[in-house]
Amino acid sequence: MTLRNVGYGLSVSALLAIATPAHAVTEIQWWHAMTGGNNEVVVKLAEEFNASQSDYKVVPSYKGSYPDTMNAGIAAFRAGNAPHIMQVFEVGTATMMAATGAVKPVYKLMAEAGEKFDPQAYLPAITGYYSTSKGEMLSFPFNSSSTVMWINKDALKKANIASIPKTWPEVFDDAKKLKAAGYDTCGFSNAWVTWVNLEQLSSWHNVPLSTKANGLDGFDTVLEFNGPLQVKHLETLIELQKNKTYDYSGRTNTGEGRFTSGECPIFLTSSGFFGQVKANAKFDWTNAPMPYYPDVKGTPQNSIIGGASLWVMGGKTPEEYKGVAKFLAFLSDTDRQVAIHKASGYLPITKAAYAKAKEQGFYKDQPYLETPLLELTNKEPTENSRGLRLGNMVQLRDIWAEEIEGALAGKKTAKQALDSAVERGNAMLRQFERTVAK
Repeated sequence: MTLRNVGYGLSVSALLAIATPAHAVTEIQWWHAMTGGNNEVVVKLAEEFNASQSDYKVVPSYKGSYPDTMNAGIAAFRAGNAPHIMQVFEVGTATMMAATGAVKPVYKLMAEAGEKFDPQAYLPAITGYYSTSKGEMLSFPFNSSSTVMWINKDALKKANIASIPKTWPEVFDDAKKLKAAGYDTCGFSNAWVTWVNLEQLSSWHNVPLSTKANGLDGFDTVLEFNGPLQVKHLETLIELQKNKTYDYSGRTNTGEGRFTSGECPIFLTSSGFFGQVKANAKFDWTNAPMPYYPDVKGTPQNSIIGGASLWVMGGKTPEEYKGVAKFLAFLSDTDRQVAIHKASGYLPITKAAYAKAKEQGFYKDQPYLETPLLELTNKEPTENSRGLRLGNMVQLRDIWAEEIEGALAGKKTAKQALDSAVERGNAMLRQFERTVAK
């Protein structure tokens, strides 16, 4: 061997030594549905975790809307290539619970991995939604929110409205004044039509959406949201839709831009809309609690959470689960929760993070970020306001929305629409119940 060849051999060996890591990094796939500023929060969290240690690498992947992400994850599990972590919106909880073998309950994951985990450290209004009746947490709360009423303060000023409305009759009156002041295509509106006008409306007024604590106490729940309150509310919306004092904005959150553009000066949607409002609204804005009907005894009650949680998928190795557990522990850190809360507008999930944000005087300058927390903790939850856990909820919402749309278009009365929504929904719930029983 010549000297030249020896030198070449040494340089290759050196390069190989440099290129080969001391140990293999375990990848953790995280599928999510976050867009815009909230997508940036997700990416930053993954980067921070990856930089904090060298054993695991979290890889976030956007998979579309909430329903798209859940459907993609379930399909991937059936195909044997599910992600490790999947973000599922709150109404997918019953579907995930029923997917035996597809998920690894968080309380089991953390215990097996030996990670510190205290369910009592989290806000009960949030964890109750994602826990068994024994208090065992099935999924990890991530981006929790509630419905709030977003307000264009400049528009209210233009219409000579002195204060932010608190009750539904005040909203209706103010919307008429706003329309007269030039907001002629939309006095008020909302996103997530069934969440706002059925699910939250019922909880906020302490009336049932369905039996068995809205499904939390059993899949054999029966819908009953065709009562006097819900019918009266829809009747009013039908009447106000005729001249666009109220104007329908769709089944999901695709119409939220009507608020940030200035078209709809009063808009009910998620508190998680904060990032978009902050980035895009060119007017003075705030939010306020959901309005209520003052003639309903004991109102307002408390709101229920929206947003999503992180489900750990089944079929992974102990080493992969160890990495997932470390990541969930990382997310629970108090300072990190405060930072997520401030950046996204979603709620801090632990009591310590909420207390710290309060101690820092955070809500004095930005009171709108405390609004959903005050709603969720307004009163001790009742059987009607603990949350809801209904099977096939994505499809149920489509049925309910279809009936509401028919009523707003003048094809049905409010009572006919809600009676039909209940009847069709109950048939779907019985189908789900049979599937779970197999």
